[in-house]
Amino acid sequence: MEVPRRPHPTSLTLVLPKPASSTLSPLGAVEKVAKKEPMTEKLQERKDGTTEKEPFEEETFHTEEESVAPSELKDTDTSTVETKLSSQDSFSDDSSMSEERLAEEAKEAKRKSEEEEAAAKERAAQRQLMAIEELVQSERNYLHLLQMSTVTIRSNLQKLQPPPANLDSMFVYIEDVIDVSSRLLSLLDQKQVQPGDPHFLETLCDSFLSLSSDIEEAYREYLANYNNVTVVENSYKQKEALWNDIVRVIKTSAPEVNATSLSFFLVMPVQRIARYPLLLQTIQKHTEITHPAYALLEQTAHTSIALNCRINEYKRFREVADKYKKTETLTIKDKINRLNSHSIAKKTARLSQHIKHETGIATKLVDEEFDALEGFFYVLEHGILELLENVETYLHHLQGFLACKTEEFDLDMDGEKAPICYKEITTALRQWILPTFEKRMRTLIHKPLCALRDLLVGPRNLIRKRLDKLLDYELICEKSSLSYEEQAVANTYRTMNTLLLNELPQFNGLALQMIWSMLGTFSCLHKDLASDMEQLFQSFAQQLPHSSLDPSAFWGWAESAVLEGARRIETLCHSVEDTLNAPVVQPLSPSSQRRLKQLTDKHGSGKIYQVVGTVVGSRDLDLNLAKGELVAIISEADSRGDKRRWLVDAGGRRGYVPSSKLLRYHQPTEDPPPSPHLTLPVGGAGIRRHSYTPEGRPLTVMSQPCFQVLAAYDFTARGNHEVSVRAGEPVRVLEPHDKRGNPEWSLVEARGGQRGYVPSNYLAIMPVGTGPAGTHQPY
Repeated sequence: MEVPRRPHPTSLTLVLPKPASSTLSPLGAVEKVAKKEPMTEKLQERKDGTTEKEPFEEETFHTEEESVAPSELKDTDTSTVETKLSSQDSFSDDSSMSEERLAEEAKEAKRKSEEEEAAAKERAAQRQLMAIEELVQSERNYLHLLQMSTVTIRSNLQKLQPPPANLDSMFVYIEDVIDVSSRLLSLLDQKQVQPGDPHFLETLCDSFLSLSSDIEEAYREYLANYNNVTVVENSYKQKEALWNDIVRVIKTSAPEVNATSLSFFLVMPVQRIARYPLLLQTIQKHTEITHPAYALLEQTAHTSIALNCRINEYKRFREVADKYKKTETLTIKDKINRLNSHSIAKKTARLSQHIKHETGIATKLVDEEFDALEGFFYVLEHGILELLENVETYLHHLQGFLACKTEEFDLDMDGEKAPICYKEITTALRQWILPTFEKRMRTLIHKPLCALRDLLVGPRNLIRKRLDKLLDYELICEKSSLSYEEQAVANTYRTMNTLLLNELPQFNGLALQMIWSMLGTFSCLHKDLASDMEQLFQSFAQQLPHSSLDPSAFWGWAESAVLEGARRIETLCHSVEDTLNAPVVQPLSPSSQRRLKQLTDKHGSGKIYQVVGTVVGSRDLDLNLAKGELVAIISEADSRGDKRRWLVDAGGRRGYVPSSKLLRYHQPTEDPPPSPHLTLPVGGAGIRRHSYTPEGRPLTVMSQPCFQVLAAYDFTARGNHEVSVRAGEPVRVLEPHDKRGNPEWSLVEARGGQRGYVPSNYLAIMPVGTGPAGTHQPY
């Protein structure tokens, strides 16, 4: 079935009646439409879709609107305006009441905030005052306890029998800490302001900043030495009886403090220096930024923190220095026991790195500043050791002089006046002046030098240890990432290097200053010695010979006496030199005799030298020669002008030889025939022909032939140790050999009394006939 369709409406025209009056203005119509449009929009929004309105519906709607009477429109407008005016009046009243309420609430909130802010400021001021009072009062208590420990407890401990060993070492540098703390409190008391005064904070900061350098100096030395305090106290604890006595003295001396050990007091500086930043930061926390002293307080807090950091760094440096500057005396067994795989690997790596440096395979890290300091340190060390050796030699000679007690010997001069004066002068010198001088020398020169020598050990060990650490550091410095142990090695090297760069210049300067001071003291001591001796001699001046002479004549006599003594000393020196410079000639083998003849014919006898020691060549063109070989001198310098190396001819070989290994060879001018031995006939052993034979006492010889020694050939001396003789000249043989026992040279005395060496084969023994017993023909 088909559903019947709805018939479509045909076009329908609806005739609407026209309004009765057309007096409605277009504006009124517009207003009416405008009022209705919102309602239309709301209806359209409620629909699910937008559909176009039927034409007749729209026409009907507009017709109804247009059919409203004008009087109704006028009444509606009037009521609307009156409603708006009444609603506006009620809204203005409510708004004015709300504004008044908000103003009152704002005032109340402001008042409360101001009260809270004032209360917060008051609390901050109270906390600030409490922190300041805590700092000052704790400083006074801290100073009181330190003074109690150093004065009362220390003095009572020293009264123990026997007193504890190394007790004074526990209180080293604590006096400096007490001094700087008392100075801080005195600066606060001088201003005569109380902690509640606004200017007290500024006074506190100024006082701390003015003493910051002294505080750092005192506390860093004390903290660096604090480990020694614990070591000494632990040694006391190992002795039960001694420790019980110490605890009893501490409790008796400080009953108000519950202390049972010295470390209770001696640890206070360690805690106090770390508490300064905390107290100052607490004061800063409760101080307003607008406070006049806030900037100064902030600077003081930063200074205290930096001060602690520097003290900790210094203590770390000292610990490293104390660790490596110790000198251990280990036996071979101890050293072997310390060997392990780690130490062997480490030493092998260091040796390998050192060899690479020496061969140029690896570059060495160079620190010019440290190298200069190290070189100056070694120069100082050498000078100190040389000066100490010279002072010890000087004191040894002085002791030898004092040991010679000449005044105790009786020289049979009782009746002579001058020797008695000299004896009294010598006694005064030996018993009074020189012992006093020696004592002052030992106290003012020798002991300080010994102490300075002992102080050299620490820096020397640190410098050597730095070299080992530098070799370790070079092995790891090129790595991108380091392990924990490698980082520790690097930090150790940097610490030691920084420590030496900071401390070594100070040590060098102080050591040099001490050396100059000791040299000045040495000069002053000798000046005092000369003054004492002058005073002594003036008291005996009238009793000495030549005291009656006028000054010019006396000084003339003194000068002549001194010159005469100098001449005698010079003569003695020449005699000793001639004795020491006796010729040394080794006996020649047949091959050496042939070489001697060859070299003499080629270069002359004046160029012949003998090698006195084995020569081993170390350079190019150097010769290797055995002791006793003969050479001829070609040039007394090498090609560079060095006179320590001579160019020689060794019988075909030419090269350089050290001049100190050569000595002129003494040979006869011509080869004489062999002479008889300088021995007496049988039975003549009792005859002595020495220079010290007394001439006034004739030799007692049994009836036997007499002989005399004559020069068989002419001989010309070529040095001070030789003597010239003529053929047939009689001589006296003093020694038939030289100082080294060589029989080829004989010490003789010629007719004029001159003594010297001549070749033994230049002498001949000639009989002079048989004389009476006990007679001797003069030479």
